[in-house]
Amino acid sequence: MKSFFTTRAINKRKLNAVVLLAGLFAMCGAQTVTPNGAAADKKALSLSQPLVVRWQYQSNQTLSLTPATDGRRVFLPLAGGTIVSLNSSDGQLHWRSDTGGEISASPVADERGIYVASEYGDVASVSRMTKGALRALGQESGVTRWMRTLPAPIRGSLAVNATTLFGGAGDGLVYAIDKQTGLTRWATHHSSAFASQPVLSASLLFIGGDDGTLYAMDQLTGQAVWSYRTHGRIRGPVAVISGVVYFGSGDAYVYAVRESTGKLLWRSRTGASVQSVAGTTEGVLVASLDNFVYLFSLNRGNRIWKRQLSGRIASQPLTAEDGALFVPLSGNSGIVLALRDGKQVNTLPIGEDNSIGASPVGSGKLVLVTTIHGLLAFAAPRNP
Repeated sequence: MKSFFTTRAINKRKLNAVVLLAGLFAMCGAQTVTPNGAAADKKALSLSQPLVVRWQYQSNQTLSLTPATDGRRVFLPLAGGTIVSLNSSDGQLHWRSDTGGEISASPVADERGIYVASEYGDVASVSRMTKGALRALGQESGVTRWMRTLPAPIRGSLAVNATTLFGGAGDGLVYAIDKQTGLTRWATHHSSAFASQPVLSASLLFIGGDDGTLYAMDQLTGQAVWSYRTHGRIRGPVAVISGVVYFGSGDAYVYAVRESTGKLLWRSRTGASVQSVAGTTEGVLVASLDNFVYLFSLNRGNRIWKRQLSGRIASQPLTAEDGALFVPLSGNSGIVLALRDGKQVNTLPIGEDNSIGASPVGSGKLVLVTTIHGLLAFAAPRNP
């Protein structure tokens, strides 16, 4: 396969077709798909108002993988290859499915089912010589609808559109899998491993590699439309806003490139490796391993504000119109910062040394936070 280490379009005619298709998607109100497959309803969520624990699912088998939700149910990955389905309203267990092996990526859910990536073999070995598997579970019972094996496990997270499931594996393969049958639509091989969070926008798939390359691929064919090389691995998702792709790298920079061509518009430095980037109405929200959260302007990358939290932030924040929720790896609370000025406007108590690397998730008016002791569901206090 050809090397993609260039920011130029591979084929001008195909690029024009992609841009035209992207425009059609935009006119139809196309929406960027978040890594967990369900875009949070930011108007339903209010993070700055008082939030209390509505229910809790207790387990000492939680992982640093983000749960999936379809709005009615939450699908929580656990150690030992287990997925549990919980009712969003009260946290009651609906079903439990034991897939075997260990879950290797954050699952994703849609109206058809739950899609789970696993790894098998000697997971604890230094060589990590493991095989992968991908399966679709039915929503009502957790029964496997289809399963297929892979040479290496998919890592990071999965992404899904109306027909296809996407993921990147540790052996450099990026897959597009038919949701209905589990058959491969396409698979492309690259020189570096993937352990990132793919994002879909219009007709493109965005996925970052451990060699620091961000790829923009055609969802239908897997062909690279463009790529951009940084100097650090890319693990977090991108944010796509008005034709611009924003993403962070392990080289401590946040980048803004043109969605259609990959041309660099600006880059801004933080204090350490960038773990997450989120688009907001106020600007680009960035968290890095120096314990700081930054807000950069969309157009030029100027720093608007900078705030230090109690610990490192390894997960994606949950954003709403009135703020953003961060769960640092140390401390006993989730922290809500106002988007306008970065001031702390709320805290969510999660317990001392209880935090984990999974990202908080919004489900309707609920805020879901995974801890080392289970899953907490926060909501506004009930009326007397």
